[in-house]
Amino acid sequence: MPADELTPPEAARWAARAGLPLEDDRHAEVAATAQHIHTVVSVLRELDFGDTPPAFGYRAAKEQHDAAV
Repeated sequence: MPADELTPPEAARWAARAGLPLEDDRHAEVAATAQHIHTVVSVLRELDFGDTPPAFGYRAAKEQHDAAV
């Protein structure tokens, strides 16, 4: 297990600290979900978005929607 991986007891402690107490049988599932989210966010942080325009440059109102889709 990597050193930065969230353990079930830590997940329970963090959830309780946030005001979301967990039942004992949920600790491992919450820890695994948090670890997955952390992994995805870590990958996203490594992506180069240098050529991506800011969100305000996107105009959703000008999209053409196909009713068949």
